[in-house]
Amino acid sequence: MRREPTARQLRLATELRRLREAAGFNARQAAALLGVSAAQITHIESALAGVSEKRLRRLASHYACTDEEFIDALVAMATDRTSGWWEQYKGLLPTPFLDIAELEHHSTYRHDVEFLFIPGLLQTPDYARAAFSSRIPELPEEELELRVRHRMERQRITVPYKAVIHEAALRIRLGDRAASRAQLAHVLELSEADHVTVRVIPFDLDGFGGTWTTMMLAGGAVPRLDTAVRDAPHGTSFVDSEAQLAVFRTLFHRVEGASLEPERSRDFIHRLGKEL
Repeated sequence: MRREPTARQLRLATELRRLREAAGFNARQAAALLGVSAAQITHIESALAGVSEKRLRRLASHYACTDEEFIDALVAMATDRTSGWWEQYKGLLPTPFLDIAELEHHSTYRHDVEFLFIPGLLQTPDYARAAFSSRIPELPEEELELRVRHRMERQRITVPYKAVIHEAALRIRLGDRAASRAQLAHVLELSEADHVTVRVIPFDLDGFGGTWTTMMLAGGAVPRLDTAVRDAPHGTSFVDSEAQLAVFRTLFHRVEGASLEPERSRDFIHRLGKEL
């Protein structure tokens, strides 16, 4: 029995419950298919217990799920025994930090929209340190440095990455002038990578009502396993319902379409840097 399931394990459990409910089975009926107790099904669907590939495929068959790619993706989630770099922070940083890193590690793409801050995957150590230092209540120095180090390690992802950044985020100075100039130069440098696309929303963009919603989208092995992540004062939330994911995808494409093209965005950031 697991004491604290990860977000990835919870997602697998959620998808198995959705398959069962869509097939019209209750937990007792699903348990009979496997020859286990209803409590065991409850534990699996709460991510408190794992499920073998054989049992997962058997359940999917009885649930009449014919999406082989989706089933294979669920099997990969169920049988994954990866011990990622983020595990070294277990017990040192809040669980959402580890869940975000694990989500990114398994993602097939990553999309960000930011209005007030430079996206974490594009931040310099000084910028990240300034961002974490503004937290209330203040963090102990040791934890602050752990968070900065964790954020820098997250930047190793190589999947296609798109960041849409509002001009406000580029202009707000979390540190001094030199740190801000270095941060803009860092964004420009990273934007040259083949897998990175940076776009800017300028203040004077006509007709942009926008969403004013900071968001992160991470691609799953199949679209049904995409995840949206929202940060709020009360904590981080993972969005995985298809209806809500469709909304976030639409919002991202709307914001992306309204932003400047990548080359014009780089020119824009370069001009801002020269103003500092």
